[in-house]
Amino acid sequence: MAGERGQSFAAGEGRIGRVLIGFMAIGFLALIAAGIAAAWVTGELARHSQAVSHTYEVELAIADTRRLIEQGETTRRGFLLSPETTSFLDSYTDAANALPRFAKKLRQLTYDNPRQQSNVRKLEQQLRELVALRTRSVELIVDGRISEANELFQAELSSTRLGNIRKIFDAMAREERKLLASRDAQQERSLNLFYTVLAVAGILLVAVALASLLVVVRYTTDLAQSREQLQQLNESLEAIVVDRTADLSRANDEIQRFAYIVSHDLRSPLVNVMGFTAELEAATAALREMVQQVQQDAPDLLTEDARLAAQEDLPEAIGFIRTSTQKMDRLINAILALSRQGRRVLAPELLDLTRMVDQIRDSMAHRLDETGASIEVDGTLPRLVSDRVAIEQILSNLIENAVKYRHPDRPVEVQVSGGTAGDRVWITVSDNGRGIDPRDHERVFDLFRRSGAQDQPGEGIGLAHVRALAYRLGGTITLRSALGEGATFRLSLPPTLSLQEKS
Repeated sequence: MAGERGQSFAAGEGRIGRVLIGFMAIGFLALIAAGIAAAWVTGELARHSQAVSHTYEVELAIADTRRLIEQGETTRRGFLLSPETTSFLDSYTDAANALPRFAKKLRQLTYDNPRQQSNVRKLEQQLRELVALRTRSVELIVDGRISEANELFQAELSSTRLGNIRKIFDAMAREERKLLASRDAQQERSLNLFYTVLAVAGILLVAVALASLLVVVRYTTDLAQSREQLQQLNESLEAIVVDRTADLSRANDEIQRFAYIVSHDLRSPLVNVMGFTAELEAATAALREMVQQVQQDAPDLLTEDARLAAQEDLPEAIGFIRTSTQKMDRLINAILALSRQGRRVLAPELLDLTRMVDQIRDSMAHRLDETGASIEVDGTLPRLVSDRVAIEQILSNLIENAVKYRHPDRPVEVQVSGGTAGDRVWITVSDNGRGIDPRDHERVFDLFRRSGAQDQPGEGIGLAHVRALAYRLGGTITLRSALGEGATFRLSLPPTLSLQEKS
């Protein structure tokens, strides 16, 4: 019942979370779309502003060029009518000198518009003819040949040519106004599209906000109902936890008693077997002496089978029996040790892990000297409040295993390091030994299970004991290793062993 409620609540919470994430994603996409539209419209407006500025610049160039042409024509006529007035000549000269520069500027400004370029070419053709005639007439006036200048002026039909020039200028101005109107229309479409995107994005954001608000309100209502259910569940859960804890304690006590009883019951027949084995050894010794005597005094009475049985078969069989009983005795002792460890009351205290490693190193000094092994602490080990005996047994087992299972081609190097990660303390014991096959990483923590070549003494209880102690301290132990590359055991523990974990 409690599990179903918890699963239902978790499922509802997860579903609401997914809905809210979906709404947030929609709102985020709407904002992205609005941002993209704003950036696009800004670019369009910048291009439009540049184009409008260019149009105004072209119109100004047209007006300046037109003004210079009109100014040149007016001053030329004034100089023709009043040759003694030099101001007309000066004004004409200034306009004539400035006209090529402004005509060139007009051609450059309209290079990207084929229609305007066509008008510019027509204008330049008219200007070349007009400038040539004006220059000739002014030269005649300056030389005092006024009558010839009047005749040339009458013959050149300058009024018709100026009309054509004015028409060209009018066409160019109309073209620029047409371009300006087209660009204004493009700008208006861009703005309308921008406002449309903003409106759609705003509508989406408002819809997302309203939908999220409704979801939150509904979730709050469900949460209030769930809070009441959880309160009722917690009230019953405490009683359930107490009952389960009591059941686990009874089961643990029962397992320990069972292990003790089984070990005790196994030891009784084992003691008998070991005693009778000793008697068999004594009897075998007497039998071997008798066979040797018979072999010396009456060799014909002794058969080969009897001699082999007395001198080889019986001693070998008794040796196998003794070896097996000794191994069984060690296994029973290990089971008893594990059962007693489970009954021991933990006593947490502040531990100096660096000093503890130093003490372990000192206790193994003779063995380290023989094998050339080294044990080093890497960095500063963390602060830990836990059971001293259990931590010492864990570190001793791991370090002794590192020294025991060394690689044949290099001296043993053991490094002990540690630190904190979140609300946990970790300690690692790393070595450069022969390593453990990844397929055996879980197997080595099982009772009486070992990995690799069985060339070292042991019964396969050390790592099982280590894992049992780690569990009792509220922690875990993991292994990272590969064949030929050493092994790293990582112990993860709470920084302070609590009363609940001690019970």
